[in-house]
Amino acid sequence: MIHKNVKLTAVALFLGLSAFAGNKDRSGQAGAGELLINPWARTGGVFGLNGANVSGIEAMRCNIAGLAKTTKTEIGLAHTSYLAGTGMNINNLGIAQNLGDVGVIGVNIMSFGFGEIPITTENSPEGGIGSYKPSFLNISVGLGHTFSKNMAAGLNVTYVNEAISNIKASALGFDAGIQYTNGKRDNLHLGVTLRNVGTNLRFSGDGFSFNGSSPDFAKELTVNSRSEKFALPSQLNIATAYDFYLDEAKAKAKSTDKVEVKPQHRLTGMVSFISNSFNSDWLGLGAEYAYKEKFMLRAGYRYESKIGDKELNTTFFTGLSAGASFQTKLNSGENSPGLAIDYAFKPTRISNGVHCVGLRLTLNGKSKD
Repeated sequence: MIHKNVKLTAVALFLGLSAFAGNKDRSGQAGAGELLINPWARTGGVFGLNGANVSGIEAMRCNIAGLAKTTKTEIGLAHTSYLAGTGMNINNLGIAQNLGDVGVIGVNIMSFGFGEIPITTENSPEGGIGSYKPSFLNISVGLGHTFSKNMAAGLNVTYVNEAISNIKASALGFDAGIQYTNGKRDNLHLGVTLRNVGTNLRFSGDGFSFNGSSPDFAKELTVNSRSEKFALPSQLNIATAYDFYLDEAKAKAKSTDKVEVKPQHRLTGMVSFISNSFNSDWLGLGAEYAYKEKFMLRAGYRYESKIGDKELNTTFFTGLSAGASFQTKLNSGENSPGLAIDYAFKPTRISNGVHCVGLRLTLNGKSKD
């Protein structure tokens, strides 16, 4: 029965491709673009192309099914300098807890700050009359569940809030995802994710009020205007990955009946197709090299239509990304806490790129990579 439900979920996600195919002509109808930003460094190093094999708290912003791979407790912090030099920054906090047969529950809080922006009006186009601070806040709660050794699925809900001093908007977005693994060392990975399907955004507040006159011009009235609503940027992600153990033969030769020697060098290749409901679709390739699962180097390239055309491209990204990680246990015990430091960089055509630094702590075991 469980396998039947999982198959039905997979079919539903694939059918969603037709409903959320990219349509650049509708780009102006989309809101909450920050939902397409992954604030984690490990995932950012491959441009979010690891939907098939992402694990732990980072899965909440990529493929929620990967949350189920958290073995006990994981806490993560990340800071992103978005378009470095502009004053835009993203702060992110995530906590995941394994609840046994129930699954793994996770909470992710992302805050996007834009710094101070000068206030300008028709009468004061040069500014000099103060400043304001826009803020975007996303709060996600998700559940990942392992149905079998090879299959995991998850659901996630995100509260979206965007505000300045006198205008705000909010919405709810929902994610669903599945992951499938197979192979001798679980080295084949498949993942499907449907993200950001939810309610519309509509801005409101005193900023939409102005002074007007009654129909007979007898008195002055405060008039409220209504803004148009915006849909969330839904997307469908279909991804696959494969782990190549470069010293598999050497490790097998050293193994005995009592002791298995594990390979020390892993190279993972990733392919991902992401269909956006409002923007151009993305197609990407990524790779990650790991030594003893302690030192990791990763890189990715995400292609979209006309990305190489300086005049017609619709993104400031060049398509490239790179990152590195170091993770270790804090002592020699089997269930000792683990610590990981991650870094990611994405070059851009304007400003000085996107830099992200992350710190992850795992208690009583670590998430499976």
